[in-house]
Amino acid sequence: MLRKCFQCLVLLLAFTAGAAPAGTDEFLWFAGGRPTADVREAVHVLSSGAEQGLDPRDYDASGLDRRLQQALQGPPPGAAEQAQLDSQLTAAVALYLADLQDGRVDPRLIHANFEVPRHVPLDTDAFLRDAVRRHRVGDALREAEPRLPMYASLRATLARYRLLADHPAWQAALPSLPGRKLAPGQTYAGLPLLARRLEALGDLPAGTALPERFQGALLAALQAFQERHGLAPDGVLGPATLQQLNVPPAARVRQIELALERLRWTPFLQAPRMIAVNVPEFVLRAYEVADGQVHVKLTMKVIVGKALATRTPLFDEDMRLIEFSPYWNVPPSIARKEVVPRLKRDPAYFEREGFEFVTAGGAVVTTLAPEHLDAVLAGRWRIRQRPGPKNALGDIKFVFPNQENIYLHHTPAPQLFERERRDFSHGCIRVEAPVALARFVLQDDPAWTEERIREAMANRESNTIRLDQPVPVLIAYNTVVVKGGRVFFYPDLYGHDRLLDTALRERSAGLGPVNRP
Repeated sequence: MLRKCFQCLVLLLAFTAGAAPAGTDEFLWFAGGRPTADVREAVHVLSSGAEQGLDPRDYDASGLDRRLQQALQGPPPGAAEQAQLDSQLTAAVALYLADLQDGRVDPRLIHANFEVPRHVPLDTDAFLRDAVRRHRVGDALREAEPRLPMYASLRATLARYRLLADHPAWQAALPSLPGRKLAPGQTYAGLPLLARRLEALGDLPAGTALPERFQGALLAALQAFQERHGLAPDGVLGPATLQQLNVPPAARVRQIELALERLRWTPFLQAPRMIAVNVPEFVLRAYEVADGQVHVKLTMKVIVGKALATRTPLFDEDMRLIEFSPYWNVPPSIARKEVVPRLKRDPAYFEREGFEFVTAGGAVVTTLAPEHLDAVLAGRWRIRQRPGPKNALGDIKFVFPNQENIYLHHTPAPQLFERERRDFSHGCIRVEAPVALARFVLQDDPAWTEERIREAMANRESNTIRLDQPVPVLIAYNTVVVKGGRVFFYPDLYGHDRLLDTALRERSAGLGPVNRP
C-alpha cells in the first residue's frame, strides 16, 4: 500500500511538472531549450543503480539517457517535449530516492506484522532544485543512500561478486567426489579447479602451489570457505560443502542485492544502544552508537525458532523487563500438543520437570490428575514450570513486550550452541551468554554487578525488575554479512529471500507507465 501510494505521488509529480508553461523557469533539467549539465549527473546515477543493488530498468535509465542525448545533440525539442522529459526524469529520480531510502516493497509482503519506521517523506522537488542550484546532483543522490557501515561493505562486496560472474573457475563443474566425500590427505581430480575457485573467492592466497593431495593451504582454504558459508569448518568436502561451492557468483550477486534491500528497511541506528539478532546467522550483537559510529560491545550465539514449524518472527520492540529465575508459563499450543500428551504417557514427568497448574483464579495446584489435564485442554487452567535447573527458560528472561510473545532467555541445554545450525526453539530466542547480556542491559545501574546478577539467576525465586532505560531489540534477517572484511553467506533459513526476490520481480513488472514512457 505504501509503495502504491508513492507511485501515485510520482504520477502526480510528473503531471504537474509536465503542465509547466513553456518559456518559464519551471523546468528543472532544461535551460535555453537544452538539457543542462546536471542531467548527465542524474542519469548517470540512475544508470548506476545496480551498484546499490537496484535495477536501472525501474527508472528507464537507458531510455531517458537516449532521449536526453537526442535533445542535447539534435534539433532543440519543443516546449511540450521538454515538459515531458523534464517531468519523466524528475519522476524517475523521485522513485530512485524512495527506493534507496525505504526499499522497493512493503516489508509486510514478506513478513506478516513486520512494521518498520519509514523515513519522513522527502520534499523531492525542493531537494532536487537545491541540488541543481548548487550543481551537485550526483553528490546529493549518492549522499541519500543508507548511512550504515554494513551497507557500504555490502556495496563493495556486490561489486566484487559482479566481477566474478564470468570467471573461468565456474565455466565447468567440479568433478564427482571420491565416494561421498573428500577427506584430508586424499587425491581428487578436481583439485586444480577447486583451488581456482577458492583463490577467486579470496579463501586461498593467490599463487599458492597446488598440492598433489588435499592438504596444507588448500585444506585451510576450504575450512575458511566453510566458515564463511555457515558450515562446520571440518575440512571435509562433502555434499553440503560441494553444493555451496557450486553456487554461481550470479546467484550470490542476487543474494547480496536482497541483503541491501533489507538494510534499507531495517532501523539499526535508532538508539544509542541496541540489541540485534540476525536469525539466519544465529547471532546476537549488542552495540552502541556514538558520533555515527557503531561499536559492537557483545557478540554471542543464539538458538532461534524451527524453520519448518515455529519460526521466530521479525520485529523491533523495547526491552523493558528482566526476570531472574523465571517461571515458564507453557504456551497453550505447546501444552496441548506436547506437554499434556507427555504427561498422560509419563505421569512422573510432572514432578521430574517441576510443573504445576494455575487455575483461572490464580491458585496453584501441584498435584497431577486427569481432570487437571482436561482443564488445561479446555483452556480453563494453564501449566507452568517452576524456577530451577530444569526450567525451559534457564535462569533469566529478557522481556520486550510484543504481540508474538517472543523473548530472549537462557537454556538448560547449552550444548546446542555447539551446533552450526541452531533452529531448535518454539520461536523464542535462547542466548549463549546471559550474564554478559544482562550486564550490557544494566550497565547504567552500578548496583547490578556481575556477582549480583549471578545470585539473582541462581536464587530460584522469581524476581522481575523494570529497566530505567528501555533497550531496543531488533529481530532481523540477513543472509549476507560482512565481518572483519570477510563476506559470510548463510542459508535462507525461512525462505524469506525467496519471497523477497519474487516480490521485487513482481514490483518491477508492475511499474508500467509510472516512469517508462
